[in-house]
Amino acid sequence: AERPDGRRDFARAMERVQAALAASGGSDRSAHFACALALAWPDGHCESVEGRVHGTLVWPPRGDRGFGYDPIFVPNGYDQSFGEMAPAEKHGISHRADAFRQLIDLCFQP
Repeated sequence: AERPDGRRDFARAMERVQAALAASGGSDRSAHFACALALAWPDGHCESVEGRVHGTLVWPPRGDRGFGYDPIFVPNGYDQSFGEMAPAEKHGISHRADAFRQLIDLCFQP
């Protein structure tokens, strides 16, 4: 959520997400983060990839690391939210890491 001064207020944004989920009455709290990367070579060849990390939204927020929605997102297979994880652990499994691994693989294919 953006404040009147243009700054982002993720605590408010997370509260809005929680309120919307509660109002929906549903129990599905699955979510994912996505990162799209594209590379255009000088010869006109283009590559694009999308990295994703799937998980579950939790409430209340947990942890004070990371940024954005990290405190309410627990990746599948983990007990900690991104907001609780050490940066190295989070960065190793993030949607951005996935996208960059894919792009690097494409660049170095035989």
